[in-house]
Amino acid sequence: MSWSLAVFAYLLGSLSFAIVLSRLTGRPDPRSSGSGNAGATNMLRLAGKKLAILTLLGDLCKGLLPVLIARGLDLPPQHQAWIGLCAVVGHLFPLYFRFKGGKGVATSAGVLLALYPPAALLAALAWGLTFYLTRTSSLAALIATPLMLPLLAWQRSAVLLPMAVLTALIVWRHRGNLRDLLAGRERHF
Repeated sequence: MSWSLAVFAYLLGSLSFAIVLSRLTGRPDPRSSGSGNAGATNMLRLAGKKLAILTLLGDLCKGLLPVLIARGLDLPPQHQAWIGLCAVVGHLFPLYFRFKGGKGVATSAGVLLALYPPAALLAALAWGLTFYLTRTSSLAALIATPLMLPLLAWQRSAVLLPMAVLTALIVWRHRGNLRDLLAGRERHF
């Protein structure tokens, strides 16, 4: 694996578009407002559609770009997946923002899109359907993220371990949401 690319992926992942956009537009820090999460869903609550979409696209691209670079360097798919995971870890624990980041869903989607687009499409459809039916972003993420694993196991088994680690990290980052869902107090749109 290219360790320099893994470090680059982590540092790129550490760029929190929600925090940067909030600062640039004079909005409150998303880590201390709304749900307390530095991600697109909280940006939608705090700053509206435009900044939420920009946050989503920025977070998606920082997962996509390192994997595409790794592919361009002819690294094996498993190495591409580990490098993508480094970008997600950067998003979860950003060096530039005191290691307090988002939940990694959009960045993971970018990684998955670069690794195997059909699995990304399946996860996006599952997220969209769950969100449409429940109006709950966290539940949509908790259903969509693990759903991609069987497809990867069948079609891209070389990337299964890093993507299972990625899935476990996302579920772990949503543990508070999971408690709130079970208690019936999770926020809905």
